[in-house]
Amino acid sequence: MSTTSDLGKQASEVKQDLQEMGETVRDAAQEKLGQMGARASAYCEQGREKAHGVACACEQYLRERPLQSVLMAAGVGWLLGRFGKRR
Repeated sequence: MSTTSDLGKQASEVKQDLQEMGETVRDAAQEKLGQMGARASAYCEQGREKAHGVACACEQYLRERPLQSVLMAAGVGWLLGRFGKRR
């Protein structure tokens, strides 16, 4: 009967070891996920800042050169219309 109880103890120890390993892996994964989330948030904020800067630059250009802006928009629209008809 001692063999059966030894196997039971070993099975219990293996189960405990596997649970501890699983917890360690889970904790490491959560930490990495948190780091990736922080990085993604920082990149998103940088993107917002750049987009805001571009929008401000465009707005300033439109205020300084309204006629050129309208002519460029018309030219781009005409080109897009021409390319759209070919398809």
